[in-house]
Amino acid sequence: MIQLSNVKKSFGNNHVLRGVNLDIPRGTSMVIIGGSGTGKSVALKCILGLVTHDSGTITVDGQPTGKGDRDAFLARFGMLFQGAALFDSLKVWENVAFRLRRGSLKRPKDEARDIAIEKLRRVGLTPDVADRLPAELSGGMQKRVGLARAIAAEPEIIFFDEPTTGLDPIMAGVINDLIREIVTEMGATAMTITHDMTSVRAIADNIAMLHDGKIRWTGPVADMDSADDPHLQQFITGSPDGPIEAVR
Repeated sequence: MIQLSNVKKSFGNNHVLRGVNLDIPRGTSMVIIGGSGTGKSVALKCILGLVTHDSGTITVDGQPTGKGDRDAFLARFGMLFQGAALFDSLKVWENVAFRLRRGSLKRPKDEARDIAIEKLRRVGLTPDVADRLPAELSGGMQKRVGLARAIAAEPEIIFFDEPTTGLDPIMAGVINDLIREIVTEMGATAMTITHDMTSVRAIADNIAMLHDGKIRWTGPVADMDSADDPHLQQFITGSPDGPIEAVR
């Protein structure tokens, strides 16, 4: 569904992506791990076209990105942002239905609200939450609203950016379970960026280790612990000793 071939991206003298090769099969959940500043978010932005890669190719469903109808391209994606990224001035249902009220996906207000309430139910929130403002919700509830918004338009591809950041272990487990259930039910292709190894084990079919602008290892999550790549083993064990330099 998504393929990156020798993708490179630099910002001045900062060479962030140095030839990334990655395949994400349709209907699978890929989790990209790696330290801060290794290029995970830049790779995601390149796929979406928010950042233009310098060289290499990126295709979605066999078609090169950056060509054709931009709105139609973005309509295929859903996104759960790291900090939920809800609009403070909009009610919860208006946040969930944000895309359904605009552009090519525009629906009548009543229909959009009904869809929003149904998606809120899917992530475990009751209809009375719909008319609250984000500030009235806990962090875990805000993350669920963000997840409801990500799936509101029934996207083919969903990106999750650090989905459990800032959550306690129990709520993080709830969010991980919801992500796994929803991706499976929808048959969506998922790409997740995370440092949380508990999330990796809960939601991944495959993982990719990104370090120093390149994919160092990729494979099924079941093979992760037995892999012989030193970058991967240092990361998943949290060891300060290894090829990844720790800032002391």
